[in-house]
Amino acid sequence: MSAPHRNDIAPSTLSVALLEEGVEVEYTDGRKTLYRGVPEKVSGSLTTKPGRDLHVLVTDPTESEGVLVYVNDRKTHDDVLESTGVGRVILGGDAEEELFPGVVVRRVGELRFEVEADPETARGRVFAFVEDDWTEESYEFVNADGESIADDDADTTERAPEAEPEAEP
Repeated sequence: MSAPHRNDIAPSTLSVALLEEGVEVEYTDGRKTLYRGVPEKVSGSLTTKPGRDLHVLVTDPTESEGVLVYVNDRKTHDDVLESTGVGRVILGGDAEEELFPGVVVRRVGELRFEVEADPETARGRVFAFVEDDWTEESYEFVNADGESIADDDADTTERAPEAEPEAEP
């Protein structure tokens, strides 16, 4: 019996926490999941290994919220995704889809996907989680210099000068 037809589903905004042990996402129904491990930094594009599940997370500039999209997930029922706030995009053939400004995913052959991301255009951090029944891999897209958008912000943030203490009369 073949898998039932699945639809594209728009994602909702989810709570995100960047932790030492990985990236935690809280679904709209209150449940949480942890994508384990420190994400490996990649720039430009990432091509998945054949037959792996792909989840793409884009955070807002505060890194406390984001949208999560499953790519070609045919296992999860539409109602489950809608109740959790997770989006889904189904790609056929050699199709491609812009998930978010600056984040494009395309199908490469039958079993692989390519994610191309520019964190500056996305205006947040971009993560790709690639997994199957035995392995989990985490990636973070960074600029060409190997820095995340958070690193860029830290380098360019101007500090206000400290106020001089007032003299006592």
